[in-house]
Amino acid sequence: MQYKGSTNEKLRIYNLDNENHAELSKSEESDLTLLWFTKDGNHLAIDGIDYEFKKNQIICLTEFHQVEAKKIVAAQMIRFNRPFYCILDHDSEVGCKGVLFFGASSLPVIYVPEEELRTFETVFEMFVLELKTEDNLQLEMLQMMLKRFLILCARVYKKQEDYMQMDDHQIDIVREYNFLVEQHFKTKHTVAEYADLLFKSPKTLSNLFSKISSKTPLQYIQDRKMLEARRLLRYTDKSVKHIAIEIGFEDIQTFGRFFKKNEGVSPSFFRENKLSGKIAHPSGKTT
Repeated sequence: MQYKGSTNEKLRIYNLDNENHAELSKSEESDLTLLWFTKDGNHLAIDGIDYEFKKNQIICLTEFHQVEAKKIVAAQMIRFNRPFYCILDHDSEVGCKGVLFFGASSLPVIYVPEEELRTFETVFEMFVLELKTEDNLQLEMLQMMLKRFLILCARVYKKQEDYMQMDDHQIDIVREYNFLVEQHFKTKHTVAEYADLLFKSPKTLSNLFSKISSKTPLQYIQDRKMLEARRLLRYTDKSVKHIAIEIGFEDIQTFGRFFKKNEGVSPSFFRENKLSGKIAHPSGKTT
């Protein structure tokens, strides 16, 4: 089922399984996707990493994720584009920029708690009903349902990731830092550069991130550079030298050392052997 407006606003909702999971790979420019698994035993390769997802986990994908559905037992997909609803322009309404989308070098995975499950199900059911209701208020109603769903996801994810140890202002700083890294990781490589953009000190950022993660702000920058490097090596035919320059390294040697330190092999070996295929659990750990 889908909605398409007069100025290219698009919202699509699908029930996915092994018969129609090809719909997942049909992402278009500016698309954002929420994928809610409703049964256990789902297997996807995302940016070259194999993931296994269980019932009532939700993942957040952008157009830049490279996704291969290996096995989808049952999932519900919500996909919308920027003309339908721009989360950047409406961040004050949903608070998911830099948390669910555009700000995580690791894949955001939401665990829907049992006590919240009926609320999630109700919002999804209302989505489906509104897609069947064609009148002049349909777009506004669908946007309202999407905002509600995004707010639910952001709330659960923030609680799940210990964001609640911070006040709203501190959370906004962390979200903005994540988003700025997503925007500028190819040209800005130090925490101090991002601290300047936020009018904060590097120490303030370090203290904030220590409340929610064992990773430092610098590691977030490095992880995002590594994600891009893996994507380009695995999914493009650009030369290693070109990739090094694109990500912001002055020479191929420096890039090679950086990549090997983080991945354990050289960029060329990684590309030739199609690595980065470990099983990743939604906790973020790999085996």
